[in-house]
Amino acid sequence: MSQTVQQIMARCQALFEDLRFNAVKEWKAAEPGRKAIGYMPVYVPREIVHAAGMLPVGILGGGDQLEVIQGDAYYQSYICRIPRSTIELGLSGRLDCLDGMLFPSICDVIRNLSGMWQIMFKDKYVKYFDVPQNFEDGIGGEFYIHEMQLLREDLGKLAGKPVTDDALRASIAVYNENRRAMGELYAYRAAKPWQTPTSEVYLVSRAGMMLPPEEHTQLVREYIAATDAVERPKRDNARIVLTGSFCEQSQRFVLETDLDPISAKRALVLPEQTALGTLHDVKKIIGVEVLTNDAHRQASDKFRLKPVLDEILRRHVLEELIVHHLNRFGPKSYLSLPDAPRHLLLQLFKRAAYDEQDVAGIDRFAFCFATPLKLERSL
Repeated sequence: MSQTVQQIMARCQALFEDLRFNAVKEWKAAEPGRKAIGYMPVYVPREIVHAAGMLPVGILGGGDQLEVIQGDAYYQSYICRIPRSTIELGLSGRLDCLDGMLFPSICDVIRNLSGMWQIMFKDKYVKYFDVPQNFEDGIGGEFYIHEMQLLREDLGKLAGKPVTDDALRASIAVYNENRRAMGELYAYRAAKPWQTPTSEVYLVSRAGMMLPPEEHTQLVREYIAATDAVERPKRDNARIVLTGSFCEQSQRFVLETDLDPISAKRALVLPEQTALGTLHDVKKIIGVEVLTNDAHRQASDKFRLKPVLDEILRRHVLEELIVHHLNRFGPKSYLSLPDAPRHLLLQLFKRAAYDEQDVAGIDRFAFCFATPLKLERSL
């Protein structure tokens, strides 16, 4: 029986609001021995976690639904809220369903949080997943290969069996299909943005940080079918492409306002990367896709990866991404938000790519604020 938009959104909002992670607990209880691995934004190779038979779970702090008490004892008050609220989630037992945590290279604060997590939760697997600072293939690329291989071996030990080549290939196929489904949603949104409000698209995307990828793929396609079946008022407003977001995202900013005051001022927001940690849009962003490519084997039979430069950090990828957005949606404005302190560097690349491409007639705005509420007031 097909679901209505209201039913789908009720489920997605329940996942968004559930700081007890009941969906994760239910997934683990369905088959004894299952494990779940939490990860923070911006990027981790979820395919490797999935190939180990585990559930990747996105952790984006507590938002505005969680009062931070214990977490304030671990960080100064001027430090951004996501590490403090994440500690609050951990110390209050809300993350007990997780068997490990991955802390990607976002900033120095999250690097410190990974060390604190090891001290506070000695019975959990904890890894700081670093990405290269040097973009040379033989330096940064080799470093990234090593990091991926270590994660693969660690998760194999945690699972009690090695992560096989076939398991990796199968997981890569699963996530590729998930990205195809998200691509279908964005294509539909580009054609009929009034049928897919910003808040709904965000919640559907965010659900992928809690659900198994196979289940999320089905959910995305059910949403497309459900919203297409009900005609909504057509709005011929100005189009704005929004890239970037905040690490910790409040319910008030995302849901109650539908990214107003932008939308309230007769604009159709066409977001691409608001749910950090998903990176649905460009297939080549996910470097682990070449993990099992025979052309990249070394003589020692250890897997090689195409260097991260070719997959997520080379400037030409950012250029393609920006031009792809602008050509795809035909916006009147391009609005860029900061992803995280570490990713302010990418703002320079984005600006250079924008300036070098033929984007005449499209306004560009870049914002850098500490909280979503400040952005709301500025707009």
